[in-house]
Amino acid sequence: MKPPRFDYLLPSSLDEALGILAQHGDQAKVLAGGQSLVPLLNFRLVRPTYLVDLNDIPGLDGIRVDGSRLAIGAMTRQRAVETSSVVRERCPLLAEAMPQIGHVQIRNRGTIGGSLAHADPAAELPAVVAALEGELVVKSARGERVLRPEEFFLAYLTTAVEPTELLVEVRLPVAPPRTGTAFLEVSRRHGDFALVGVAASVTLDEAGVCTACALAVTGVGATPVVARQAARALVGVKPTPDAFENVARRVSGALTPDSDLHASSDYRKHLAGVLTRRALARAASRTDDAKERR
Repeated sequence: MKPPRFDYLLPSSLDEALGILAQHGDQAKVLAGGQSLVPLLNFRLVRPTYLVDLNDIPGLDGIRVDGSRLAIGAMTRQRAVETSSVVRERCPLLAEAMPQIGHVQIRNRGTIGGSLAHADPAAELPAVVAALEGELVVKSARGERVLRPEEFFLAYLTTAVEPTELLVEVRLPVAPPRTGTAFLEVSRRHGDFALVGVAASVTLDEAGVCTACALAVTGVGATPVVARQAARALVGVKPTPDAFENVARRVSGALTPDSDLHASSDYRKHLAGVLTRRALARAASRTDDAKERR
């Protein structure tokens, strides 16, 4: 298949790009890494009048620590995030999730902002951002908005970003001391979208009691599912196999995933429980390695 006809626009600044979007609105599509958009164009599932290429705009990529937050520009290539020592040290959950996105050739070109804006509910990055309660920064010619994950992800392949807006940055909290994380998923083949994935974070005090736990599940709903109530069951107790099993049952019992040709609803519920138990155990085992993280 070949893409439909469109006018190709190559802005050289963020203001120019936002001006184009303000003028053309939903007639325009933005091109970041193209790993999702180009196939949609080739199958003619999207038919924009204008294609706005963001790749010549300076300042939209980069990784920096901003106080207690790790800030990542939306045009930062996924491979750059994957190989960043700053990400590994300050946000290990994100670092562990990155290699599970597609194949290295995809990550060489794909961007962190492009994956989040595409909002596939089986993707890894939305689950990480949701679990960590990150912030998503969107801009338009009128100004800037900072959205929480539950405000940003609305439905399947749908976000709160307006046609005149761009996602420009994602901000994630720096992992505190004695925090271990883990990201696990099951897919039919390496590089496929996950049938189910689980992002987990566990923080312990000096006595080994859990003081904070976060869980998000991907592949089981129209958006990432944040299992806040289930995660709270681990807070105030020591991380043990029985405690992990209790949380896993709560996660599995609260889900109502759809069945499709890849997996039944019951199988996805089962996977969510198994992966939750394993992810919590792995995260808790890593807390000793994170005692001095700042």
